[in-house]
Amino acid sequence: MSGPIVVMQRYELKYIVTAQQRAFFERELEGHMRVDQYGETPIASLYYDTPDFRLIRTSIEKPAFKEKLRLRSYGPADDTSPVFLEMKRKAYGFVYKRRVQTTIPQVKRFFDGDADICAEGQINTELTYFRDLYKDLAPACMVIYDRTAYFEPGGDLRLTMDRDPRYRMEDLDLRISMDGTPLLDEGCSILEIKVQQAMPLWLTDILSRGRIYKTGFSKYGEAYKAQVMSRKDRFYV
Repeated sequence: MSGPIVVMQRYELKYIVTAQQRAFFERELEGHMRVDQYGETPIASLYYDTPDFRLIRTSIEKPAFKEKLRLRSYGPADDTSPVFLEMKRKAYGFVYKRRVQTTIPQVKRFFDGDADICAEGQINTELTYFRDLYKDLAPACMVIYDRTAYFEPGGDLRLTMDRDPRYRMEDLDLRISMDGTPLLDEGCSILEIKVQQAMPLWLTDILSRGRIYKTGFSKYGEAYKAQVMSRKDRFYV
């Protein structure tokens, strides 16, 4: 199968913001950045992992190099909807992403070893190597949120605001629903700033005045930790 291929390289900086900080930040963005054509968009990411959660356990340890594999849809999917298989690697703070458009049936055939994921030689080779390296990869966690994306006219700066991040570790199918357990306190959102070079001074000024501070936050990582803690709680009751 062939489809749009995307290769991305950038820095990604994350911040947790309250409802008040979000309102301040979005007001201050006016004149600098614009909301993209899609407005607020529901996104579901289905993360693949080994039976012992090797990928996310490694990621939580904050190594210099880590990688993840996920299948993303924009809103609820069906067998004919475009979905995106993404391999995301992070090395020394720099993020590399390989992404290909596909369908849910094609992804199943790929993980069953019955088909390539795309016709593009290098991307297909990298995704196939990832699948074969870790073996027994299967859906492990779904992360859902409502995203507003901003772009800088004439520039390469991008940022996203993810409202109501939530997760589930059952019913791991993009075709079922967009429901999940909240990852953050009510009203909080995740701000991600995506840059290829240095952050502009006007943006650092907004962050400073809004008392918005960088943090390390992995949606899948936090979901995994919450699930582990809930199992411990049940065990000790």
